[in-house]
Amino acid sequence: MNAKRNAKGAITAITHPNATAEMALEYRDIIITAARTVDKGVVDVEENESWERLKIHAVPLVRYMGKGTEGLQKMREEFEAENEGIVIPTQVRWLANPHTIRERRQNGEIAASSVGFVMKVSRVAQSLVKKGIKAAGVWYRVETYTNEGPDNRCELCCGWGHIENKCGSKPKCGYCSGHHRTSDHKCNVVGCTAKQGSLCGHTLEKCPNCKGNYIAFSSRWVKKTEATEAARQSRKIGLAGRASMSAARDMAMATGANRVALGPRPQGVAEGGGDGDEEEMADVDEEE
Repeated sequence: MNAKRNAKGAITAITHPNATAEMALEYRDIIITAARTVDKGVVDVEENESWERLKIHAVPLVRYMGKGTEGLQKMREEFEAENEGIVIPTQVRWLANPHTIRERRQNGEIAASSVGFVMKVSRVAQSLVKKGIKAAGVWYRVETYTNEGPDNRCELCCGWGHIENKCGSKPKCGYCSGHHRTSDHKCNVVGCTAKQGSLCGHTLEKCPNCKGNYIAFSSRWVKKTEATEAARQSRKIGLAGRASMSAARDMAMATGANRVALGPRPQGVAEGGGDGDEEEMADVDEEE
């Protein structure tokens, strides 16, 4: 078996197309040996998990950034110590450029900023979104972290390039262009058994964006194609120029040992750490 490091820095290996993570684990020793040809620090292999990305706002800079602090590593330790069942496998990171945050702080413009982190258990992550998370005795409101890009589709107006919490428009249905959310769409034909929020054969399809005779999410709409291509190009450029730590190295720092995770995709056997998405968050040297 040959292993290599991909563009995101994760260790990957290829198996038979129909192989599953459970099947691959039967060859644990072979996979570890192959992974060590890329990174000698690999000590184990495990099935990949779905990680949830979260964010919190109003994090005080006086406590978590600069000289005399232990940085966001301290916040991570406080999260795990003060919240039962919480395990944060990677670094907590500033969402904005840390150098910009530091400059604005020095100029007296801000005293706090936002951070992002990942959770290994989706159920726990959703619980935090509902009740919040505590660090150093302070409760923070938790939100789901979503990257805003050209291929984001707004759940409110069905437009492209932004997300709902940054939308200033009124609701528009992605099925019929009516003045209601797509999730509230309901067929008015007597006897129709289609559930609310679903599309049925009685609906006269109408895109709320271009008024074409198709739904807002159809690939027939040129703006969707353009948005998808713009996002692909943006991510391609971002990968080429990204200098932040790979997810595999983040896992090593978090656990003290490198681990290779077997993903649910049958063709991709081994990957280091999580899904790599957390690399969009900013790395930071906490000492000024």
